[in-house]
Amino acid sequence: MCGLIFRILVLQLAFLFAGGVAAQELSTQTSNEFAVTVKVTPRSLQGATWDFEVVFDTHSRELKDDLLKDATLVAPDGRQTPPLAWQGDAPGGHHRKGVLRFNALQPAPASVELRIARAGEPKPRTFRWKLK
Repeated sequence: MCGLIFRILVLQLAFLFAGGVAAQELSTQTSNEFAVTVKVTPRSLQGATWDFEVVFDTHSRELKDDLLKDATLVAPDGRQTPPLAWQGDAPGGHHRKGVLRFNALQPAPASVELRIARAGEPKPRTFRWKLK
C-alpha cells in the first residue's frame, strides 16, 4: 500500500513540474449567440497536443463551420496557434460534435484562449481558461 501511495505522489509531482493541466479541472464554457450554441470543454492539456471537445447546436440554420480554418488557440502574449485536426462531424446539419486538436503551447502559459470565428458573426466566440 505504501508503494502505491509513493508512486501516486511521484506522478503528481511530475505532473506539477511538467506544467500540464488536468482537463477535469477546467469547466465547459458555453456561448449562445445568433441562435447557435457552442460548448467547449478542454479534454487534454497535457503532452504534445491539446484537445478540446466542441459541440454546436442550432435549430435555425446549417452548421457549415470549418474549424480547421475558423478556430485558433491564443496564448496570453498573443501568439496564435492553428488547429492540427478536427475529429468529428462533417459540416452540415443542426448538431455537430468533435474534438479539436492543437500543438501544445510552449512554454505552458498561465491561461489559454480558444477563438472560433463564425461566418456572419461580427466577432469570434471566445473561451478562456486559467491554467495556473
